[in-house]
Amino acid sequence: MATKIRLKRLGKIRAPYYRVVVADSRTKRDGRVIEEIGKYHPTEEPSLIDIKSDRAQYWLGVGAQPTEQVLVLLKVTGDWQKFKGLPGSEGTLRVKAGTDAKVAAAAVEAVAADAEKVKAKAAEKKASAKAAAEVPAAEAPAAEAPEAEAPEAPAEETAAAVSTADAAAEDEQA
Repeated sequence: MATKIRLKRLGKIRAPYYRVVVADSRTKRDGRVIEEIGKYHPTEEPSLIDIKSDRAQYWLGVGAQPTEQVLVLLKVTGDWQKFKGLPGSEGTLRVKAGTDAKVAAAAVEAVAADAEKVKAKAAEKKASAKAAAEVPAAEAPAAEAPEAEAPEAPAEETAAAVSTADAAAEDEQA
């Protein structure tokens, strides 16, 4: 099967974005794919190019042919140079100025703090529900205690009635 590494178009009119995919060369442009190996958003500044290098190397190694557009993307990311053994395998990919490590770390920290708040709120809610469930349970044994005494009272009355009946029976025989 002849495989191609090409772009699959997504998005709206005049707002395209693409997936870098491996597909049979006979399928439609946006048809069935074998594997998605990356993303390309040309409308962002600078353009977002995110290609899984290990999967691109694999598919190039087994003979998949990149289209002209994908070849340019592979050269920008350095995957083509790595595959061919050429110098410059680090690529010329530009990154947004605001996406440095400190900003990313701060974002991760903020998300972690929010997650902790949600967990604490859930734990508090669970504890209050458990306490609410225990309060009726504590009242229930107190309510059961008089009920437990109640069956004893009829037993005493039954015993007294039996002894009275025995006495009456003895009186009749005498």
